[in-house]
Parts: sequence; structure tokens; C-alpha cells
Amino acid sequence: MIPRIKICCIKSVEEAKIAISLGASAIGLVAKMPSGPGPISDQLIREIASSVPPPIATFLLTCETSVAEIIKHHQRTQTNTIQIVDALAEGTYAQLREALPSVKIVQVIHVIDKNSVKEALRISESVDAILLDSGNPNLQIKELGGTGRVHNWQLSRQIRINSDCPVFLAGGLTPENVRQAIEEVGPFGIDVCSGVRVNGNLDIQKLEKFCDEVLRS
Repeated sequence: MIPRIKICCIKSVEEAKIAISLGASAIGLVAKMPSGPGPISDQLIREIASSVPPPIATFLLTCETSVAEIIKHHQRTQTNTIQIVDALAEGTYAQLREALPSVKIVQVIHVIDKNSVKEALRISESVDAILLDSGNPNLQIKELGGTGRVHNWQLSRQIRINSDCPVFLAGGLTPENVRQAIEEVGPFGIDVCSGVRVNGNLDIQKLEKFCDEVLRS
């Protein structure tokens, strides 16, 4: 199976159009974060999301950890998917699904150690997909994505094999290593941000090479 491509940190309608034209089936729209690249305003997220044609997925990356605040965040942005980048601390996925039945729920798991595998498999029963990244929510200033670091793909493979839902792989992916990542992990989808950017801007040549590497699998 050829993995789906998600291009994250999209910051304009034009970037979204470029990503989709080169093969992206999903785009990531980063809201306010404690650290990392690519945050844009909720108003701009809504504008970009409204410009994207179906069936492209528009992911709101939110660092909110309560169901009530996640719902409010979605109401401001109106994406068709919510990517929760930190652990859910208040409320349940069932409550979120009941409130937003037409919106897909994706939970990020930051792959640090074997405990991350257990957490991912537990959560995979309750969400539409999980996304494996290389942040560290345990730091004083939380890293919740966009680190440009590769994590342990063997742990990611364990998660993918045993997960009850589709798995996206993120974290330090580039045109040079994405082929190896696909072969080692076998994810449903591939997620990239910094690996296709230069000085924060989407680089068409890097993006073309990245998409070519994914789509030739």
C-alpha cells in the first residue's frame, strides 16, 4: 500500500494548493504551541481549511488537553480533522466524538520508550488514527512536534503492527530517509514539516522529491 502524504505546517492558501498538487492527501495547520515551527492564527487556519477541496483532510493541530477547549478550538477553525498533540487530560474521546460526530480524531503519540508503545495501543481503540512523532511533552517547555528529529522506528513498527487504527509516521522525515522509514515501519501515512522547508518556507524541489519517494513505493 502506498502511504498517504500529509504536509504539515501549512501557512497559506498557496502552500496548501502546492502541497495538494504534488500529491498530499492531507495538510496540517498548526495552532498556537508552546514551542516548534509553523503556528498560525485560528482565523488563518479557518481560511485555509475552507479553501481546500474534498476529499483532502485538513488537520487542526491543537495543544488543548480538555475536550471542552478542543471543541471550542474546532469551532473557531472548522477543519475536518483534529490532531491532538498532547495527552488528553480532561474528558474522553467518546465525548469529543459525540460532540463532533463528523470530525476525525487523531492522537499524537511522542515515541520515547516502550511506555509509548503501551500508550499508543491503548489509545488506538478510541481514535480514528494515531500519529507517531518525536516530541517530548515531559520537558519544562513541552515539545509537541516539529522537532526535526527521528525517533526509534522499531518502536513505531511495533505500534503499527498492533494498533487498532491507522498509523501516521512523523519526526525528522526528509526526501533522503522517507523511503527507509516506509520500509521499516509500514505506516498508513507519512507526515512531514521541516524536511521539505528551507528557512521556514515550503521548498517545491524538496517537496517534489519527497512525494516522489513516497509515491513510488
